[in-house]
Amino acid sequence: MNSEMQGKYERLAATLKARGLDVQLIEGRLKSQHIETPSWGYADSGTRFGVFPQPGAAVTLSEKLRDAAHVHRMTGIAPSVALHIPWDMVDDWQALRQEAEGLGLTIGAINPNLFQDEAYRFGSLAAPDPTVRRKALDHVAQCIEIMKQVDSRDLSLWLADGTNYPGQDDLRCRKRRLEESLAQIYTMLPDDKRLLVEYKFFEPAFYATDIPDWGMALLLCNKLGERARVLVDLGHHAQGVNIEQIVATLLDEKKLGGFHFNDRKYADDDLTTGSINPYELFLVFHELVTSELNDDQGSQIAYMIDQTHLLKPRVEAMIQSVLAIQRAYAKALIVDREALAAAQADGDIIAAEECLVSAFNTDVEPLLVKVRDDLGVPADPLQAHRESGYQEQIARERAGRKVQPTLG
Repeated sequence: MNSEMQGKYERLAATLKARGLDVQLIEGRLKSQHIETPSWGYADSGTRFGVFPQPGAAVTLSEKLRDAAHVHRMTGIAPSVALHIPWDMVDDWQALRQEAEGLGLTIGAINPNLFQDEAYRFGSLAAPDPTVRRKALDHVAQCIEIMKQVDSRDLSLWLADGTNYPGQDDLRCRKRRLEESLAQIYTMLPDDKRLLVEYKFFEPAFYATDIPDWGMALLLCNKLGERARVLVDLGHHAQGVNIEQIVATLLDEKKLGGFHFNDRKYADDDLTTGSINPYELFLVFHELVTSELNDDQGSQIAYMIDQTHLLKPRVEAMIQSVLAIQRAYAKALIVDREALAAAQADGDIIAAEECLVSAFNTDVEPLLVKVRDDLGVPADPLQAHRESGYQEQIARERAGRKVQPTLG
């Protein structure tokens, strides 16, 4: 840390201490932050309409791991990688786990693919055809076996199941079939593994989506048991939905399992985290930090990125997203919660809001530079990446290959 940044850090630390905040505690939480990046975010993947291939985009799982390791080296807080099956299938999972560990990584959530096979046109776990449901359950069982071999904690489940037309299927029968399938999956899970149930209010099912919102996901999880929890994707909501209220409710019920971080302007745009509504991201983290400080649920929540880098350079966009999440977390950590609670008790709306606005508007970069210095990573990870030559290197090494891109 140079002398100018050191001075900024000392002034910020003094301000925080004057508010009664424990700066060392804040720094400790920032240093232990864990953000999981997705393997598919390093490959040529895109929208339902098309994909623009990029120079150096990863093709093999080894290349995806290498890119993820670079992101972790730059940021210090992205030590795990989520996998998507069968996109990331390998012959030797023990060797894959050792390869990841050699790069300083661990394998994170395992994501089954229950939406691309032709058999799933009328659904997977909720399909009317029992042979299709069996096919889907067999695939999930395969994913659970992979979890055991790579020591993954979370099975992350998103379904495209639903109907496009009134009368296409019996809605109550679909609900019961889905409950039965999920119960079988929950029984297959070892006691140290969790099932994270994601929801999405539309697409590709436009009449009725089988898990359309957090309430349905919560209902299903409550029927399954303690190790079934809700996963919140920031892009899977209608316009104007109060996501921070959903987060607060799930936290209070101790049923929040994790996040898929991204951003959106309209619906499931899968844009770079924090690029559209950074204040909403901060407010989500305010609820998370409040719970962390009161209930210590932080270790139970999986913070995962899930977004499409259709136009931005993939590795660079991933670093940008990790930093946006880190920044939102830091700002949430410096909220003066005593002053906020006092203003709320007095019904002083303006003072209460200003507690949040003041924290959001605070330049936390000196604090983050101090944390990065302690972690031994670059003070400016994005600039360090640009100057490292990594993108140019992988573009040269991976040139000339033609692969079928994945539509996300």
